[in-house]
Amino acid sequence: KISRLRQDTCMFLDATTQRNLELTHNVKDGSSEGTLLWVLDETLTPMGGRLLRSSIMKPLTDLNEIKQRRDAIEYLIDDFELLEQLRTALRRIQDIERLTTKIHAKTANARDTVAIKISVVNVPSIKKSLNASKNAFLRTIAEAISEFHALKELIEKSIIDSPPVNIKEGGIIKDGYSPEIDELRNLSKKGKYFIAELESREKKRTGISSLKISYNRVYGYYIEVTKSNLHMVPDDYIRKQTLVGGERFITPELKEYESRVLGSEERLKGLEYEIFQEILGEVHSESSRLFETASALAITDFLCSLAVVSKRYNYVKPSVDHTSVIDISDGRHPVLERIQSAGRFIPNSVYMDNNADRLLIITGPNMAGKSTYMRQVALMMIMTQIGSFIPASEAHIGIADRIFTRIGASDFLTMGQSTFMVEMIEVSNITHNATSKSLILLDEVGRGTSTFDGISIAWAVAEHILNALHARTLFATHYHELTELALTHDGVRNYNIAVKEWGDEIIFLRKIEKGPADKSYGIQVARLAGLPDSIIGRAKEVLANLEKEELNEAGKPRFADRKTKKGSAQLDLFSSLTDSVVTEIRNLDADTMTPHEALSKLIELKKRLSL
Repeated sequence: KISRLRQDTCMFLDATTQRNLELTHNVKDGSSEGTLLWVLDETLTPMGGRLLRSSIMKPLTDLNEIKQRRDAIEYLIDDFELLEQLRTALRRIQDIERLTTKIHAKTANARDTVAIKISVVNVPSIKKSLNASKNAFLRTIAEAISEFHALKELIEKSIIDSPPVNIKEGGIIKDGYSPEIDELRNLSKKGKYFIAELESREKKRTGISSLKISYNRVYGYYIEVTKSNLHMVPDDYIRKQTLVGGERFITPELKEYESRVLGSEERLKGLEYEIFQEILGEVHSESSRLFETASALAITDFLCSLAVVSKRYNYVKPSVDHTSVIDISDGRHPVLERIQSAGRFIPNSVYMDNNADRLLIITGPNMAGKSTYMRQVALMMIMTQIGSFIPASEAHIGIADRIFTRIGASDFLTMGQSTFMVEMIEVSNITHNATSKSLILLDEVGRGTSTFDGISIAWAVAEHILNALHARTLFATHYHELTELALTHDGVRNYNIAVKEWGDEIIFLRKIEKGPADKSYGIQVARLAGLPDSIIGRAKEVLANLEKEELNEAGKPRFADRKTKKGSAQLDLFSSLTDSVVTEIRNLDADTMTPHEALSKLIELKKRLSL
């Protein structure tokens, strides 16, 4: 049996994660272009498209369901003939789900019934193809597909091929379906000949060659005579309406015809409406089977779509289980590799678990690809858990119950929330709701506040995730102090995005490497952005002072020890001045100085320090 998605068997993705990962809408203009949906959508039916979208938003956590889908996709990839047979038939399937909903809600028109007929005509070939497969899940889908021979014949013999939208104006029922409708239609057809014959007779009788008989809804049938011929009108003509250019008349014979024909036309419309409602009742009685068939066709289309994409872009079948392992070799970002020229995207691997590799600290310059790498891992998790193959050479994925993201900066000023407040709210949501089965992506936590506040918060958040949550976490940061977590905590691994220096320039290699980045390369990135040389030069001077202050005697960062120090730590941009005074004091020979000389030197040094 084909069942609908249940909330308790789905991965939870909150609105922030859906937006940050650009699952169905991009952040640029809100369209689907450049999203995961855009990459995977080769569906041919509206039902299949909706299932793909809902699956991306609610990936599965039921291992058996994931494997069923994954194995069926593998079978379709290997059996190209079956895949093409199914897709050929699916192209002719219309939106049975929506059409049946309209039938159920009694809002369907005749065109909807014709669309159902067109669809059910192609259902048997899909059922036959699925039944012939050797994949158990595909055969299960076939069992859920019904054939609707009687329904097809009913609609085929009762409804014309191109009916009008308005079901109360007639012209819907085929000739031969209802004897009473046929009789009323014959009367109407004879009436048209009668009007033509009457008009010809009246022209001869009156000698008025421009005389014509017409009809409108307000005045019914009438004889129209121009003003220049009014003197030729017979005495038996009864004036009905005066116009600027003439007059309209009725005769006893035309009046009798009008009452007879118009009555039959109204009866015809009413009868067609009644019969159409009876037909809708027959279709409605099949609504349960139609809905079940629509669901089966949707999953068929969904699987075929993923098979096409996987085969076309050389995706691999991932191994899936309930472990905590994420082991992806040569993974590729599914969206970026489609947007970039063939072969340009640099693949990267990842290994994570709940033990020694549960927190990966990723350092490297801005624009190097830290966020891309993290999103890549999350997107492949989602693809795996909808049953898809993924862009990699090999993969082993342990199912996640949730994915959380703290990526990017966006002010909600209309809600009175700053960038930093939004950032902290998102981090709070993660700390309160993530579990050991979750995947967490954190990008530049703490950057919305002062440097040491930011470092402190980022450090504390990382410790909480390590010690309390035990969730698999990718933590991208430009705070190199955080790399010292690997020295003080188990479960932390340092990685960096490789960069090649070329003089004062840098080249982004887009390759993930073990170990922390040796530099932040912020000044080089600023140069790439086009900042003036004067600013770049001054930045280098300030950086030199900062780096000197932040190293201990062994040349290592001091941050890991800073929590034991008292007082607030502030950046000292003028440390070189303090250092020179200290050096001069150390070099003084106090034993040879007179009290006056010592006092004078003290005053001088004090003035220098007060600058």
